[in-house]
Amino acid sequence: MKISISACACKQELPLVSFQKGLTMESLFHHRSKDKVIIIMGATGTGKTKLAVDVAKHFQPAEIVNSDKMQVYKGLDITTNKVTEEECGGVPHHLLGTVDPNINFTASDFCRHATSAIDSIVERNGLPIIAGGSNSYLDALVNHHAEFRLRYKCCFLWVDVSLPVLHSSLQARVDRMIDAGQVNEVREFFDPRADYTRGIRRAIGVPEFDDFLRAEASGTEDETTRKRLLEAAIARIKINNCTLANRQIQKIHRLHGLWKRNMHRLDATEVFLGSRDAWHDHVLAKSLVILHKFLFEEKKTHVPAGIVSPKDVIAAVSAPSVAMAATH
Repeated sequence: MKISISACACKQELPLVSFQKGLTMESLFHHRSKDKVIIIMGATGTGKTKLAVDVAKHFQPAEIVNSDKMQVYKGLDITTNKVTEEECGGVPHHLLGTVDPNINFTASDFCRHATSAIDSIVERNGLPIIAGGSNSYLDALVNHHAEFRLRYKCCFLWVDVSLPVLHSSLQARVDRMIDAGQVNEVREFFDPRADYTRGIRRAIGVPEFDDFLRAEASGTEDETTRKRLLEAAIARIKINNCTLANRQIQKIHRLHGLWKRNMHRLDATEVFLGSRDAWHDHVLAKSLVILHKFLFEEKKTHVPAGIVSPKDVIAAVSAPSVAMAATH
């Protein structure tokens, strides 16, 4: 049987031919060089966003595609812990605060929009970096989106923190969010008729305040009762954040079985314990060595001046960024 490669290359929802056992569309395109995508994953509150920005600044031009299913929505920036403009450091972000908060943005929606953003970044000779904690989105994109699998090769960086340390950090983060004005943010968004199973209202930190905000709006409860309801809401938010982290880590372990050849665990525990140089030594420098090999060494791609070996990558963490244009 003769197979027309040009026909198979056409964009079709179903293959034009029936393949023999062991022959797939991907195998027909194995000779084509795939563009590279970096995926930074981890439980909530582990430092994924910081690493994504640091990596993007080093391998310029690079852009970040958000894969957090609550941060895609407009509004509730404190509650969803969106990266601030200052924290972005000038690095372009996609799918961040762009979706109508009242709709459900599904994994299929993410695949479609993320692929479009990644295609655009690559067309402009940029390096796409996907970062976020919604592993169901990553699973759908990497494992079940045929077009993405055909076109892109991924390197996975898993930022991990020991659970006791992470749980303590998450509880402290909730306190900081409360101090930053989360209660008022959710109060302004509150609608007693709202459906907490849709859109951004599913975010941790929204439904937990329902009893408190209803009591406050009705004016029927005394101050002591309202205070008790507020404290209970904050306690539930802390518990739910820790529960979310546990679920995310379980999902990552399952995905590791599929991606282990290209998945690299970075232990950031020391960062959260206050070690002065831990971010550089345990997370950033190790990431840059891994990514240097992924981006430049696998196919002996031209390495930009000043970055000639993994050892030099470590020395160059604080040096001027690596220009990526030559690699595309």
